[in-house]
Amino acid sequence: MSGRERVKNLSIHRPIIYGNVASVLTPKQREQLAATAPDHTHTWTVAVRSAASAADQDKDSTMVGGADDLGYFIKRVTFKLHDTYANPQRNIDKPPFEVTETGWGEFEVQIKITFITDAGEKPITFYHHLKLHPWAAAGDPEIPPLDVAVKLGPVHSWQYDEIVFTDPFNTFLDTLTKHPPTPLPRQRRKPVPFHLAHMAGLAASRGGTPEFTGLMEKEEAERLEDARRTLLAEEDKWKLRLIEKERELDQLKKLVAERGK
Repeated sequence: MSGRERVKNLSIHRPIIYGNVASVLTPKQREQLAATAPDHTHTWTVAVRSAASAADQDKDSTMVGGADDLGYFIKRVTFKLHDTYANPQRNIDKPPFEVTETGWGEFEVQIKITFITDAGEKPITFYHHLKLHPWAAAGDPEIPPLDVAVKLGPVHSWQYDEIVFTDPFNTFLDTLTKHPPTPLPRQRRKPVPFHLAHMAGLAASRGGTPEFTGLMEKEEAERLEDARRTLLAEEDKWKLRLIEKERELDQLKKLVAERGK
């Protein structure tokens, strides 16, 4: 194949995660911010990373994902923060694609991913609700006091996604195939974080660092398939009801026509 051409009938994907981790400010950090941001309560990092976590990271690390450098196909990630921040639009042109700030409130972050020129692909946009406070459990207050929250450890909020390139340019395909993504581990190697407790098959526990695994991917696929089947069954039920109602309507029309003769 010569020149720059699209490879037809082929799709290739790259798994990513996007989201944030947040922690309650330490007394020293609060002291440092006393003059400029006395109302700030948390430090947080919002990021776009590869889905797999490094296998050799320290067991106490709170890092989620990031085993691979995404700079080989991502040119820039733009994070649009709340307008109250100085320079709310942050352009990050090299890995790690992340922004670290401090604040007191949760808000929606717009995340725009721009690909390298050779990709020939339009930018894509995600939206993430910045999560600062621990996920509430039954019987818990929605937002615990800071002295309680700090004991629960960092708060994680991450979303798994797959960027799919359909009919990629041959040169871009070469780039992608030269950088295969680190496979997700089949089983989790870290404690189950509390914020994932709502997911089927996961037990609730306080604290911990999430890790995306092949098992979670399989479970999510199964949940989507169950939801699809339920939707189809519901659709069939309403179709039958519609047919019955149409028959009743036809009978009433015939009855009215007969009485009108």
